Amino acid sequence: MQLPFLQSVLDDFKLVPLAVGDATAEEVAEVLDRLWGGPETLIVISSDLSHFLPYRVAKSVDQQTVQNILDLRGPLTHEQACGGTPINGFMLSVKRHQLRPQLLDLRNSGDTAGDKSRVVGYAAFAFMEDEKNVQ
Repeated sequence: MQLPFLQSVLDDFKLVPLAVGDATAEEVAEVLDRLWGGPETLIVISSDLSHFLPYRVAKSVDQQTVQNILDLRGPLTHEQACGGTPINGFMLSVKRHQLRPQLLDLRNSGDTAGDKSRVVGYAAFAFMEDEKNVQ
């Protein structure tokens, strides 16, 4: 899902796709830490949030999940985000690199597709260096 977007906004890049499978969050963090370069490194974790809940319930569940991510507080369950394991691993790595999260957007399929009886949640975050930690 993210590859066409990356191809349209980045000139020339190398991609290292990772499938998490049965890895633990710590194992994911270890791999990310080994791949972590400098500011040229872009890490994209793609996951839905809640699945097939009624609109109002999904909004509440997803808001709590977003707050956990903003607070770098895990672990997330796979009910909160189907990609909970890679997100949890990334949050461990983010703490080590002292990045701060910023919510870019939060919505669900009820906001875009209209059917609010069973929605899927989505959020976008950016993780940046904290100015006080930049040398």
